Amino acid sequence: MARRSATATRAAILDAARALFRDRGYAGASVRDIAAAAHSDPALVIRHFGSKERLFLDAIEPEALVQPLTAGPLETLGRDFVRFLLDPDDDVRGIYLALIRASDGAGFGSRLREMHEVDFVLPLRARLTGPDADLRARLAAALAGGLLYSLWLVGDEGLRGAEPEEVVERYGSALQQLLTPGSDGSAPGQQC
Repeated sequence: MARRSATATRAAILDAARALFRDRGYAGASVRDIAAAAHSDPALVIRHFGSKERLFLDAIEPEALVQPLTAGPLETLGRDFVRFLLDPDDDVRGIYLALIRASDGAGFGSRLREMHEVDFVLPLRARLTGPDADLRARLAAALAGGLLYSLWLVGDEGLRGAEPEEVVERYGSALQQLLTPGSDGSAPGQQC
């Protein structure tokens, strides 16, 4: 069997780690399991990444969860983002669940807060205007997080069984109101 280059070995380890962390979470995927799935040695995992924690943080790509926040028109972002979250894409679901499962690990709380700030709040904040743009970005992050929690962590069957376009319309409208107050015809700050 031909030896792989260091770059190919690192890529194989990352691919295996992504799959196992999404399927099993942080605690359920051992360095040995990742190395076996990558057809590699556990020592190479540590050599390339330094620790299981660093591998997890490199393997999990939260930008896949928030990429839609930086694209498309702001005027339809609420509904577009909810539609994206409802898409049965196992990658998005897997990333969210892997991050949640790892959140009680040592050192992950501060890293998750940093990811929340850098990967979600700041890109969204950059698209908003007005003196309360920072608060609105944070509230939008909380609202989107609540939907993810209900769908994938709690597994709310009533919500999961609802007509997707009705959820997009209702939840997306609430999110849109935070992003662009007055977009539904109401004055900024007016109750809908």
